[in-house]
Amino acid sequence: MALFNYSRVGVFAAKLLAAMSRIESRPLVVLITGVTRGLGRAMVDEFDRLGHTVFGCGRTRVQIEDLAHAYPRHDFQTVDVASDDQVKVWAGRLLNKGEPPHLVLNNAAIINPKASLWEVEDRDFSDEVDINIKGVVHVIRHFLPSMIARGSGVIVNFSSRWGTSFERQMAPYCATKWAVVALTLALAEELRPEGISAVALNPGIVRTGMLERYLGDTSHSNTSNYRAPSDWARIAVPFILRLGIKDTGRMRNVPFQQNSMPIRVFGQGET
Repeated sequence: MALFNYSRVGVFAAKLLAAMSRIESRPLVVLITGVTRGLGRAMVDEFDRLGHTVFGCGRTRVQIEDLAHAYPRHDFQTVDVASDDQVKVWAGRLLNKGEPPHLVLNNAAIINPKASLWEVEDRDFSDEVDINIKGVVHVIRHFLPSMIARGSGVIVNFSSRWGTSFERQMAPYCATKWAVVALTLALAEELRPEGISAVALNPGIVRTGMLERYLGDTSHSNTSNYRAPSDWARIAVPFILRLGIKDTGRMRNVPFQQNSMPIRVFGQGET
């Protein structure tokens, strides 16, 4: 291991490196929102397989109870991240019983049925904002202070390819994912003195219920070529575990893109 010149790197940088080394040297406490299906559910399996402890939440009580039964050493609670009060109670309970999470994965999100913006119902638009944006902020609000007090940790906010692009009839979802990227970049700047990383993550295209809802009539769309969530997690979870100070304030892509879909990038045509 190379020796650092403290006079050049500085005590602060050395403190960050030491903190990250401590985190990587032992099993982590990983907090995941939206664990009852899709990517969240697959990450539970993979983090468990690798020996980490999962604190997870979801809105569906029966599925949360099934997870708690299947994984008794972890902690799963029925929480709607759109409710600041519910997240506050959840955080208080977890932080009172143990240490703060080392990784916070803001994964929970919903997607609107395809529609032109003026046709989107107010309730549907509000639900996307409440879960996809405000849910991220609620979790950060109630878990981050304990991570700052410890002086280490990584926040990963799940964005999308639509966090830097757009598509017709997907305006609400695109808007929320652009917002996730923007708030992550701003948060990263606020956290630089604290030793905490904030990273936006594009998971790529995975064969989930959300993908099927986006595609609509799957009789004309072949989803079998896209990775299953379990296959995705085998690649994504080790990648997430390597995120740290070097990645803060950046948008990272899970390192495979098996297939692509036509999308419209800002200022460009379809790609």
